[in-house]
Amino acid sequence: MNFTIHQTFLSVDDPEKALGFYRDALGFEVRNDVAYGGMRWITVGPPGQPDMSIVLEPPALDPGLNDDERRTIAELMAKGSYARIVLATPDLDATFEKVQGTGADVVQEPTDQPYGIRDCAFRDPAGNLVRINQVSRS
Repeated sequence: MNFTIHQTFLSVDDPEKALGFYRDALGFEVRNDVAYGGMRWITVGPPGQPDMSIVLEPPALDPGLNDDERRTIAELMAKGSYARIVLATPDLDATFEKVQGTGADVVQEPTDQPYGIRDCAFRDPAGNLVRINQVSRS
């Protein structure tokens, strides 16, 4: 079997602030913007990579969640410990400078990790951790 990740979902509590990060700071394009029932789902992805998308969705929508679970998710989001995503780029330093220059919340500057990865990290406006790894592309 051959798989790729086509879409992944991240909870965001302010769609406009999320757009400011994913579109303006990371340079992603908006592929879909759907409002329904007072909520909003925004699909973004890197230009030239139509098979990779991130859906920014309202938090805690699963109908199987109870009120306590929804409160827990809101608390975890507020602490910045609910969700994370790892992206990759061939030029980490240039990417870091561009994203940092937008005023994004820096968690970690570019660092050579002891396990062989060079990476950096930001928090999006909803508190999601966005790690960016340097990878060589051939």
